[in-house]
Amino acid sequence: MKKPLAESDLIAAAKAFCLETHMYPELFGVTDGKAVGTFIEHRFRERLEALYTVQIGSSALGIDLPSIETDVKVTSIRQPQSSCPFCSARQKIYGLGYNLLLFVYDKHDNQSAGIATLTFMNCAFIDKSRTADYQTTRGILEILGRDGNRDDIIAFLTDRNLPGDEIVHNTLADEIMRSPPVLGYLTISNALQWRLQYNRIVNLTETVLGIVRIV
Repeated sequence: MKKPLAESDLIAAAKAFCLETHMYPELFGVTDGKAVGTFIEHRFRERLEALYTVQIGSSALGIDLPSIETDVKVTSIRQPQSSCPFCSARQKIYGLGYNLLLFVYDKHDNQSAGIATLTFMNCAFIDKSRTADYQTTRGILEILGRDGNRDDIIAFLTDRNLPGDEIVHNTLADEIMRSPPVLGYLTISNALQWRLQYNRIVNLTETVLGIVRIV
């Protein structure tokens, strides 16, 4: 009987998956990063379903692995980024609300064989506590560290063009004063669909609580 998928199992499975040889004729000549990402996500999900009891998400559930609050992101090393649904401006300060499992690949096409080879250059598990925007959370923490007050926070949110009106900014400022955020490690571009950029994760060299470097 298969056991339920746990976070530690996910990390172990991701490491094993990354270390395997990935050669796919189906991806030969494919330049659409979203298509490549979807293909790899499905392969990895199939692996998890074969090994564990796992709830696989859907567009209705919002994330890939809802039972362990984790979304899987696959992106190219040439431009490590992806998109995710915008729920509220609060996500940029307090995180997306779920963990991320990030696969970063490099793709090479073998012209003579008609096969694409994928090498995983980086893989990381990012706890939901670290999925906020780096510059936004850093700026807030610096203001608070200099004895900044509520007005300073509101001015900062306005200067950063954080999505939302005056009511949103005032509500967030109150929450920030009560409960300062944790430093995030994503770059999140303002849009009605967040654009997540992962270069800071890819280039991370120090140990950070809440970020597991798998590969």
